[in-house]
Amino acid sequence: MRVGILGPLQVAGCAVGGARVRALLVRLALDPGRVVTTDRLIDDLWPGEAPAHPMAALQSLVSRARREAPGVISSHPAGYVLDVPPVEVDAWAFERLVRAGDVHRALALWRGPALADAADLPFATAPTARLEELRLTALATRIATDLSATITTDHPERGAGLVAELEGLVAAHPLREPFHALLMRALTTQGRRAEALALFERIKAALAEELGVDPGPELREAHLEALRDAEPKSNLPARLTSFVGRSEDMSRLKGRLGRARLVTLVGPGGAGKTRLAVEVAAGLHVPDGVWLVELATATGVRAALEGTLRTTDPVRALRGTAPLIVLDNCEHVIEEAATTARTLLSEVAGLRILATSREPLDIPGETLHHVLPLPEGKAAELFAERAAAARPDLRIEPEEAARICRELDGIPLAIELAAARLRTMPLSVLVRQLGDRLAFRGGRTAEPRHRTMRAVIDWSWNLLSDRERELLRGLTVFSGGVTYEAISQVCGGDLDLLSSLVDKSLIAVSGDRYTMLETIRQYAAADLPELRQAHARYYTELAETADPHLRTGEQLKWLAVLDAERGNLDAALRHSDDPLRVILPRLWPWIIRGRHREINEQAAAVLRRVGDTPPPGRELAHGICRVLAGFAPTEAVLESDHPAALNSWALAGVGTPADVVSLTERQSGRLRDHPDLWTRSAALLATGIVRFEYGAVAGAEDLLAPAVDGFRAVGDRWGQWAGLYWLSLVAENHGDFATAVALAEEPERLAAELSGLDTPLGPMTFLIRVGQLKGRAGDHAGAARALERAWESAVRSDDQAIVARVMHARAELARRTGHPDEAARLLEAALALDVEVSAQLRAYMNVELARVREPREPLRRALELMATCSDRTARATVLEGVAEHLEPEAAAELLGAARALRGIGESADPHVNELAARCRAALGEHGYREASARGASIPNPERYALRPLSSP
Repeated sequence: MRVGILGPLQVAGCAVGGARVRALLVRLALDPGRVVTTDRLIDDLWPGEAPAHPMAALQSLVSRARREAPGVISSHPAGYVLDVPPVEVDAWAFERLVRAGDVHRALALWRGPALADAADLPFATAPTARLEELRLTALATRIATDLSATITTDHPERGAGLVAELEGLVAAHPLREPFHALLMRALTTQGRRAEALALFERIKAALAEELGVDPGPELREAHLEALRDAEPKSNLPARLTSFVGRSEDMSRLKGRLGRARLVTLVGPGGAGKTRLAVEVAAGLHVPDGVWLVELATATGVRAALEGTLRTTDPVRALRGTAPLIVLDNCEHVIEEAATTARTLLSEVAGLRILATSREPLDIPGETLHHVLPLPEGKAAELFAERAAAARPDLRIEPEEAARICRELDGIPLAIELAAARLRTMPLSVLVRQLGDRLAFRGGRTAEPRHRTMRAVIDWSWNLLSDRERELLRGLTVFSGGVTYEAISQVCGGDLDLLSSLVDKSLIAVSGDRYTMLETIRQYAAADLPELRQAHARYYTELAETADPHLRTGEQLKWLAVLDAERGNLDAALRHSDDPLRVILPRLWPWIIRGRHREINEQAAAVLRRVGDTPPPGRELAHGICRVLAGFAPTEAVLESDHPAALNSWALAGVGTPADVVSLTERQSGRLRDHPDLWTRSAALLATGIVRFEYGAVAGAEDLLAPAVDGFRAVGDRWGQWAGLYWLSLVAENHGDFATAVALAEEPERLAAELSGLDTPLGPMTFLIRVGQLKGRAGDHAGAARALERAWESAVRSDDQAIVARVMHARAELARRTGHPDEAARLLEAALALDVEVSAQLRAYMNVELARVREPREPLRRALELMATCSDRTARATVLEGVAEHLEPEAAAELLGAARALRGIGESADPHVNELAARCRAALGEHGYREASARGASIPNPERYALRPLSSP
């Protein structure tokens, strides 16, 4: 933790003195990452009477805090922010861990009284009380878990330790019932039943005297346990293999069984309901017995119950006791199971039932626990353990295990069946066999319905009606989840049938969507051409409906809709008889999301299907697809105001720079008076970008600025970030780094909203850019923070090209802050990465390397990389970098060439101006101007610059 307030204040690596400074940091830590207004801070830190000049006093306090804890507090126009992610503040991490059920790790964060350094200030009272209450609740949960483990593993010394701990807690909290109930249970497990009963009488009397209440359910249950015979009775099978991945389920189930008398585990076949129920039952202390009633092969529920209990009258045999019965595999005898469970619960007051079924029993008092497929990490752990049992010599990388488990939907039975196959085949063969998962076969002693995944699903399929089977087949045309509206439009399935399939665990509800495991989809899939076309039409119309909204303030909402339906939209594109209609409304959202590779791949796939001649009415979509494939734009494209048509040739790099400029200027002129503001703004943006890219920098800003204004007016975030990004490049081209920073920071936020980390124009790109610009503007601390965030994101993304970019940016900052060796190390490591990066980036890295190592070879490589580059600003940057290392006359010539490429007069870049000043001092003003003018007229300045580097 960077900041700790669960005890005396701690700030990692800092010694913070002064009571008021510590109180300030505690107050900000209650809202990490959020602005706390100056008024709020003044009221909280000086609750009695504010100082004579409160703002000055607060600013002085913040200044002291910043000196003692650098980089922790940031300013905001409205107040101050603790610039630390919430997860790095121990109080926030504590609450998150408690909510997740990880109470052991949560309690490990506690070092003493919460908010100790602000204990005498009113603002701390409520959060201190809330945190203390949460700590006591977590403590009770932790002790209950430890006590359960103690009972299961029969470790008396651990039980004695828990008794001692609970005695201390009972003394400190004399009216807190959970601690008394836990102490009673701990004493009972130690054989100290008399002490447990005496404790009950004491707390009962105290509650009546102090609060006027009777003991609650926990205390009463603990009292009953102490009264019963402690010798457990059970027919549960002994464990044969380890139980992996269900610790959270077990914890929740034990809690639910403490509150409810009937808990039913529901879930798809193979999810491990029976094993989970047995593990939970085995871990409970039930003096009156735990009985497993197997129903999978039973002819009747009552007969199976009578056989297990060895009685002809189960109600009479159980009455007056408090046992736990596990009714296993109720689904094929669901009616009788429900009736029997209700009768038993009504007649036997102390009875609890834990049932497993693929659908609920649907009787009063039932609590459901959904047994879902394992999450990826737990699934991989299970696969690795079972694979090691099958092939002890086989090493499986965690990434490979996770990929296999994803393919198998995280279904424990499927994972175990797949792992068992490694006994007879290499891992690579198993991976190829995953598509045939339904045929994976289990061991000789496995029940017939569990020997293959096909048999598992057969068990559910055979319990369906014909109409349910028809609907389940129809649902297989959907991909990645589906809304009820889509199901009703495409399949015509009614809500009762759909609900029945959910109840039978063949489909699930997640948010507002219905989902289906891929294993079940594979089982139920059928050839349904008419339904597939209905599916394609529905999602085509959805994309067409979304299209105009993507250019308004509703952009994020509709992008979220399209993202949620990505699987269905892709399936529609694959299966539609009219793919050009499907792809047209998808092009713009792909552009917004920065998925350029997907655009090109899908456009090429569509062209292969439809051929070179567009069907009637599909000329525009066909033309755009051809442009994206590298062909010249057709008239249908050139005359269109469709968003993708406005700059599709620029995206695809069609033609020479002159062609791109000509096409763009033609579009801009045609659309200048278009009635739609978004279209006018998009035309201005495209033209501004092209002008900047191909040399007319002076005119770019006049187009980009009004484009941004137009996009702001209509609420289009994409247009805003694009315009601001290019305006930032314009400012950078002039050497005005402060303005470039200001213009680049807003697109970072917009890009994060629009793209996410997995796209070339995601927030990482902007973080890198902001970091570099801040470094060049002299804000080295701000640059370091931005690049640290970029580095963390790059490592998470595992994109080596992005990693190389961040390493280059960090190397530049290291050199600027006086660490040339670190800069060289980063650059050499980045250049050694086996990854494709742009010629510009490789050239930049070599220019930077020349500043911290022997310059000749890196500069030569940089110039050679720029020899065929069309990016004028990149070429200018490299020429300026080379000029640093040349004699004054040659340097002045390259500065002139760079200025001509940038299309500017004088630069505001202090580094370039310092170099120009040195040249002027050596050549005189006249000589400098002549050399600069010569450089501006050199047709190939990179080749020219190679000559002095080639000389000895």
